[in-house]
Amino acid sequence: MQDQIVVKKALNNNVLIATHPLHDEVILIGKGIGFGKKKGDIVTESQVEKTFLLKDEEEQRQYKQLLVSIDKELIEILNDVIVLIEERMGEALNEHIHVALTDHLSFAINRANQGIQFSNPFLYEIATLYPKEYQIAQEVVAILKKKIGVTFPEGEIGFIALHIHSAVTDKTVRDMNKHHHLIAQLVDIIESNLAIKLDRNNINYHRLIQHLHRAIERVYQEEMIGEQKNLANVLKQTYPVCYNLAWKLIKVMQRQLNMQVDESEALYLTIHLQRLMQSS
Repeated sequence: MQDQIVVKKALNNNVLIATHPLHDEVILIGKGIGFGKKKGDIVTESQVEKTFLLKDEEEQRQYKQLLVSIDKELIEILNDVIVLIEERMGEALNEHIHVALTDHLSFAINRANQGIQFSNPFLYEIATLYPKEYQIAQEVVAILKKKIGVTFPEGEIGFIALHIHSAVTDKTVRDMNKHHHLIAQLVDIIESNLAIKLDRNNINYHRLIQHLHRAIERVYQEEMIGEQKNLANVLKQTYPVCYNLAWKLIKVMQRQLNMQVDESEALYLTIHLQRLMQSS
């Protein structure tokens, strides 16, 4: 049978090393997939509800290293967590999450057990940009507290949410953090130039963050909004402070991203900045 997989070694109830007809050696991860299995047994992909093959050789190597260094019971709990994340998101996850999130959470658990506290400077932005992922990350933290008694600092929820978002979009956590650094820099410039402290819970702040995020996405996709000369003249005359600040932000974006930003972005930024000034 083409879909048959031959067991090489059962590492625990939920993890197998096997030979796959299409992918050679694979690590097979699924709820109960390793239970009672021994070398030479046949497994079909349809036997388990959730299966991750880890076809990429480098990810296989990294995951095998993790399996050696992390307690087997914890590995099973983290695999269950990843299955839960996929169910909650309602879409397939990039298999890299098994390496990235398992590695991250194992270190996070060690930090928490040692009482090492740290903040996540992008917590508000992450919660605003990825509300579904953030909610699931909160559930993950609650599950780990119940299962292993570890209490994470609040900032950890944001990091878990980033890993979840990375797994459904194929964006790297590193790139997302780079964009959050840029957004934080832009927010600092806004607060300094307008001499205001932005309320992170204000709806207009959330809209600004979402707009900046989408603007960065448009830069990478080379998406143009289109010329708006009449609107530009009106905004320049009506809101000169916000208009000039918007251009300042555009120049910072261009410098940091090393890419051209559509000039029309300044117009929509002007409107967002004016809303913020009024609400502050």
